[in-house]
This record gives sequence, structure tokens and C-alpha cells, in this order.
Amino acid sequence: MWSRVASALAVIAVWQAGATFAATKVLPPPLEVLAFVARELRQGDMLLHLGATLSRVAASFCLAMALGAALGIALGRRPGLNRALDLWLILLLNTPALVITVLCYLWLGLTEIAAIVAVTLNKLPNVAVIVREGARSLDPDLDEMGVAYRFSFATWFRHVLCPQLEPYVVAAARSGLALVWKIVLVVELLGRPNGVGYAISYYFQLFDVRAILGYSLAFSIVMLTIDFLVMQPLDAHARRWRVTTA
Repeated sequence: MWSRVASALAVIAVWQAGATFAATKVLPPPLEVLAFVARELRQGDMLLHLGATLSRVAASFCLAMALGAALGIALGRRPGLNRALDLWLILLLNTPALVITVLCYLWLGLTEIAAIVAVTLNKLPNVAVIVREGARSLDPDLDEMGVAYRFSFATWFRHVLCPQLEPYVVAAARSGLALVWKIVLVVELLGRPNGVGYAISYYFQLFDVRAILGYSLAFSIVMLTIDFLVMQPLDAHARRWRVTTA
């Protein structure tokens, strides 16, 4: 904990020293950026943009996790289906996020649905690949136990499949959250009338580095807080068996 605080303070100190030495608007000092953030929060503009971005992150993240996990389980359990769809999965993985975003806007228009679809398509293959590896490594003895005890699908899903896939799903979620919010900013920059990406694009046109750093810093803090309060506890819960068996 203290090492992280010390690291953050060191970064701020280096930032302040660089801003003092450069003495240019291209690198404003930390206090100026914090003053801008405080002003935007008081006026409500930053809260509006943060809320819009977080809603897009939440919607696309949930869709990508649900669809990607279902696809990953199907691919891991059915080799024939995996061979049929593997090429398309690789294609999506290697298609730049910018290309997918532009195509979604061209095909679906500059709408909220197009933005959510673009982010979901960018994240979905990553989830599918991670979960597929988990589905491939399922213990066959546990499957045989489920057959022997005549588990219903719901019982098998809850007590056999989910505990084994949990570490893979959490790993996909943690890496996916970091990826999703970055792509959301690009999507907003290209075609939405609000959000952090839109705000960064607006202030870029004004060459206001202080505002760009302020919005970037504010949203980074929000996402780090979500990772610390939600994702890290989920990761610890998914890997608790390693502690108990050590």
C-alpha cells in the first residue's frame, strides 16, 4: 500500500519538476490540472461526461463478457465448432479497433447502438479466447461425476462448470475492463456528442493540454477505483483455492 503511495508521489514530483523546468503550456503543473478538475466537477460538466462514458463502458463490457464467455465455452467444448469459427476469431482479434469503429458508424449510423456494438466487437474475441482455454482444461472426472449423479444442466453449470471457469472469466474481465474503456474513448472521439473521449477531442482542438490531462486523470482514477474495489476482490475470490491448498 505504502509503496504505491510513494510511487504516485514520485510521479507527481517528477511531473512538477518537469513542468517547472519546461515552463510551457504544453506541460502544465499538477496543481493547475487539479484546479481545472475541481472547477469542472463544480460546474457539472465533468460529471456529465464521466457518466456518459461509464454507461457505455458498462453496457459494452457486460455484452462482451456475456457473449464472449458463451462463445468461449462453446468453442472449448466443441472442437468442430472451434475449427469452423477460429479463423473469424483470429480476424476479429487482429482487426484494429479504429477500423471496427468506423465500419459500425458507417453501417449503423452515428448512434449509441453503433458505439456499443463497436466496443463489444472489439472486446468479444479476447473474452472468447481466454474462456475457451478454460473450457478446454475442464476436469473430465468432474463431468463423469455429474453424469453418474445425473446432474441437471443447471446443477452441472453451477457446481461443475462455473467453479472451474471462474479464474478464466475473472482474468478476461480484468483485462477486458482496461481494454473497453480505452476503446470507448476512441468511439466517443469519433462520433459521440458527449463523454470523456468527446471532451478530450474538444479540448484538443483548443490545444488545452490542462483540460486533456484533467479529463484523462479523472477517468483513470475512476477506472483504477473500480479495479481496486471490484476486480481485485473478484480475482482474489476466484483464486482462493490456491491459498487453501498451499
